[in-house]
Amino acid sequence: MTISAAMVKELRDKTGAGMMDCKSALNETSGDMEAAVDWLRAKGLAKAAKKAGRVAAEGLIAVAGEGTTAVVVEVNSETDFVARNEQFQETARKIAETALASGGNYDALLKAKFPGTSESVEDHVKELVGTIGENLNVRRSAGLSVGQGAVASYVHNQVVPGLGKIGVLVAVESSGDAAKVAEFGRQVAMHVAATAPLATTSDEVDPDVVERERAVLVEQARESGKPEEIIGKMVEGRIRKFYEEVVLLSQAFVVNPDVTVGGAAKELEKQIGAPVAVKGFVRFALGEGIEKEESDFAAEVQAAAGN
Repeated sequence: MTISAAMVKELRDKTGAGMMDCKSALNETSGDMEAAVDWLRAKGLAKAAKKAGRVAAEGLIAVAGEGTTAVVVEVNSETDFVARNEQFQETARKIAETALASGGNYDALLKAKFPGTSESVEDHVKELVGTIGENLNVRRSAGLSVGQGAVASYVHNQVVPGLGKIGVLVAVESSGDAAKVAEFGRQVAMHVAATAPLATTSDEVDPDVVERERAVLVEQARESGKPEEIIGKMVEGRIRKFYEEVVLLSQAFVVNPDVTVGGAAKELEKQIGAPVAVKGFVRFALGEGIEKEESDFAAEVQAAAGN
């Protein structure tokens, strides 16, 4: 397979490794991008493996809440210019409010009536495409609910209340002081926005992700020349460290790094005299996982000028 300069650049952007190392990795893995990332990590050449890839889509993340239920939706546009448009912002806000009725269920949201119209959300957005002049899309939605306690939300890079670039929901179940539970939930939501954990508990981490990490760690240990009988113990220790990095309840709490998020929940239990359980979270980052071709602005200007 021919390894193109664009592939080398993409791998370099993902990992921070040197250009020649990226080319070697792609050659060794027959152009498989994910395998090349792992190859570089195993060799100790990757500074970071960025899972989501380049964030390319524009638009807004919107959150809405009512009682012990909250939802988050992603509404995409082609440009950030449209995302700053008041009509688009109002549309995103109303879509999030509409999502509350179905608890964030995506299919139900698209079929639901858009407020103040006889159209479905899906059809209203299609009609708006003609008005705004850009392709628009309700990409995804999700919701969380608890019987008692709070579903807290946090919006990062907020452009107007409830709308921004990252939206997080955190469900905290407790019969204790509602205000304190809600405040703790908001702090955890801010933490999630900053750390992007993979799961709430270690049991919820995708086994495939763990095995992939384990394979990389084994190869790293072998590259260091350690004997096989020591490699197993090294890897298990590093897997425990991996869980501490990616599991929400095991992460050092950004509000107080001396305790984990799980430890902070235990401290709150003592304060309010009631059990506190972080039941789950949702984190939407605008455009994550969407790839968009990078344009050469100078070439576009030349083309427009007829050169």
